[in-house]
Amino acid sequence: MSDDLVVLADADGRPCGTADRLTVHTTDTPLHFAFSCHVVEQGRILMTRRALGKRTWPGVWTNSYCGHPRPGEAVEDAVRRYARRELGFDVADLRCVLLDFRYRAVDASGVVENEICPVFVARPVGDPVPDPEEVAEHVWADVEDVWKMVERTPWAVSPWFSDQVASMPGPDPYRADG
Repeated sequence: MSDDLVVLADADGRPCGTADRLTVHTTDTPLHFAFSCHVVEQGRILMTRRALGKRTWPGVWTNSYCGHPRPGEAVEDAVRRYARRELGFDVADLRCVLLDFRYRAVDASGVVENEICPVFVARPVGDPVPDPEEVAEHVWADVEDVWKMVERTPWAVSPWFSDQVASMPGPDPYRADG
């Protein structure tokens, strides 16, 4: 069933198979496709704290949400699907701000994230009603404050979010023309 599969990638970033989403994240996670989304509105970003039951980085603050496209699913469709599932709202004005973002990180338990993970920005349509199995807490925070915090204390957020912030252009990383 493709509902529970992630798309694996070779070293050149080409699809090369699938794996069960629930079993792919281990101490030897294969490279696979994912995405991150930063939900922004009026100079604020929706920051989320990962649910304590999450397999990787439980309880860690991060960008609005992340996920995996299914086999044959456009990544933009996956971004929209996860917004509804994890945050309880739709997104508008979706656009990619980091097309070639890729990272590998190991959490304290030894579980590896190893992803080709384009980064999107979107505007919320409605108010967040997070799924408690995905999100423990959420807050709207001033983008400039978040960027300063990440620069000063990168260990206080997920490694992918810290790397994304470092890779994004400033001073306004969400500006439509930049």
